[in-house]
Amino acid sequence: MTNVAEKIERVPLSVVEADKIGSVTSNLALPRTLAVTGARTEVRRGDVVAVRALTDSATYNQLELPTGRLAKINPGDVLVCALGSRRALKGFVGDVPASVAAGDELHLLNMGGVVGLCTGHHSSLSEAIKVEVLGLVCGESGGARNIGDGALEPRGSLGESAPLVVVAGACMNSGKTFAATELIRRATHEGLRVAAAKLSGVACLRDTLNMADHGACATASFLDAGLPSTVGVGDLAPVAKAIIGRLNESAPDLIVIELGDGILGGYSVESVFDDVELRAATAALVYCASDYVGAWGGCEWFARRGLAVDLVAGSVTDSRMGEEYVEREFNVAAGNARRDGARLFQIVRAKLHARVLV
Repeated sequence: MTNVAEKIERVPLSVVEADKIGSVTSNLALPRTLAVTGARTEVRRGDVVAVRALTDSATYNQLELPTGRLAKINPGDVLVCALGSRRALKGFVGDVPASVAAGDELHLLNMGGVVGLCTGHHSSLSEAIKVEVLGLVCGESGGARNIGDGALEPRGSLGESAPLVVVAGACMNSGKTFAATELIRRATHEGLRVAAAKLSGVACLRDTLNMADHGACATASFLDAGLPSTVGVGDLAPVAKAIIGRLNESAPDLIVIELGDGILGGYSVESVFDDVELRAATAALVYCASDYVGAWGGCEWFARRGLAVDLVAGSVTDSRMGEEYVEREFNVAAGNARRDGARLFQIVRAKLHARVLV
């Protein structure tokens, strides 16, 4: 059977000059001048594609560059992106097409530069930016470049690891990143060496850069494993183990992990909590929710898996009333990263001490 690379090698290549390069391709360190093929080709998630922006968007019109800076997307801009899927409850939903060719129309699915066929979006957003495919980006051999080139390989075994502090949530925008970065900041100020990771979601450097800004000595994400998103991964545990293994190379005292999106949805989050090794390595489980029902549902979801939530955080605890209700009605500690980050960290540190690891 003829493979994708062989198909590409048989057609002439053209050259495009990129105006902006999406952060989803950051591991490849691509130049602005790129060879592309416009022939119709079967594709894989993560394939790098050059596109031209056709439309503007009132609410979603910026591209995150490999530096982390956000750049305005103008109609006519040539963008370098990667094919991927998204399942955002409060954002865009889209998938990788079976094939692409020059002239096809796709959509920008996130600010990191993930593109695909958009099938829906949250009512608060305007339509996704339409892009015209110019071609698949090719390497020196003529084969399609993919963000998985040289990426971390999945691992079947975790091995020895620093204790994990896992931050999960009911859904996107429930307070996970704020809680994770506050824990990183507090632990670093206490003299601990903290590494951090984002294990699920859709590719964007913003959260890992934020972790580094709060003191993380090393960061990594599923993007380092060559994934534009964790949609359709199925079992995310081997990817998680590869990322955690990389972070353990920095000899951290603990690793703070954020699981993007929610414990339910299309990002394979549940598979992390079903893995025996990852459960055993977890010293503290922080769950973020926006309201009482979300807090109760999350605690119940974990209980059915034989796991106990150690701390409820997120916007449900933004008022003292919410914090007191969670503790009284659900019999679980509650803490707010915005109002009392010191207490939030004290609760987590007590769990770390209980393992006799710090």
